[in-house]
Amino acid sequence: LEMAVHESKDLSQNFVGTEHILLALIAESDGVAMRTLDKLNIDTEKLRSLIFAYIEETQEEILRPLTQAEKFLLERDKKGSPTPTLDEYAENVTKEAIDGNLDPVIGREKEIDDVIAVLARRTKNNPVLIGEPGVGKTAVAEGLAQLILTEKVPDFLDGSLIMALDLGSILAGTKYRGEFEERLKRIVEEAQNDSAVIIVIDEIHTLVGAGAAEGAVDAANILKPALARGKFRCIGATTNDEYRKYIERDPALERRFQPVHVEEPSVGTTIEILRGLRSKFEQHHTLSYHDKALEQAAILSDKYVADRYLPDKAIDVLDEAGARVRLENRRLPLGLRSLMHELQETIKDKEDCIKEHDFEAAKQLLDH
Repeated sequence: LEMAVHESKDLSQNFVGTEHILLALIAESDGVAMRTLDKLNIDTEKLRSLIFAYIEETQEEILRPLTQAEKFLLERDKKGSPTPTLDEYAENVTKEAIDGNLDPVIGREKEIDDVIAVLARRTKNNPVLIGEPGVGKTAVAEGLAQLILTEKVPDFLDGSLIMALDLGSILAGTKYRGEFEERLKRIVEEAQNDSAVIIVIDEIHTLVGAGAAEGAVDAANILKPALARGKFRCIGATTNDEYRKYIERDPALERRFQPVHVEEPSVGTTIEILRGLRSKFEQHHTLSYHDKALEQAAILSDKYVADRYLPDKAIDVLDEAGARVRLENRRLPLGLRSLMHELQETIKDKEDCIKEHDFEAAKQLLDH
């Protein structure tokens, strides 16, 4: 531990982490750790370089100034959340963005801009995303959360919290008449009193009739007054059919929302989306995807999967292919598995070199 403290001080850091302990362990050439690493044929110099690279990367993150959204969340945590009921029945999408749990959003700049324009209105400032299942309606809300985090939004959205309401969990366990209404009213009041909150309701058509037991009012009627006043910011999402079937048939509810249409992306845009998601799937399945595989996933799913929409069906093809290869790899002998992994890494490195126009390095990898 003393050596770990010295390692931390040498790097001008004011804490001791597992990385410093590992550096201290490999610094002792005759220690148990070094003997174990030698037996496993691990290159300690390479390991040391990787640790330093990790420290440098994390140091940049530590030194990065906090965004308005991060400061706002920290203050809420210190003071106690003013929206306890909403916190219980909704997912904090902004926090998910801060934690890096959201997928990158590609090709939805226009839709996100349209949503921001509606939110900027004084009244009727509630956009509803309308599109076929799987085209990426939820991704638009997630994209907005990521823009808020990176402070690439107008001032009125700085520090806003995107909260995705789970209507099913609000309904769950409501045994007595009025219990659902009471929960929803508390959520509406909390959201109205906290101007930072923007609520996202996926499948918003389910509000019509939700909780309407005999003698009770449905969720839509509870929300209408709050939506009309403009103090309750809400982003809805639904399909074309459900919008026509439920929302358009209720003129009072329809007036509260401004439609933002989310069209199915082109094959080209889908390929770019898959490239953005590549690293997430590679990490999950512990394999590498060739560029051609991404292209064919988009092209072939568009051609042969007729009852679904891009990019969802292409993402499913990519995921399914990764799962199958992963299972097949487990059946291979250990030595062959190692060679396959090395080959995949070499191919990926070669593609990266070509993208960076380092053709000499790419040639060396090819010869290797």
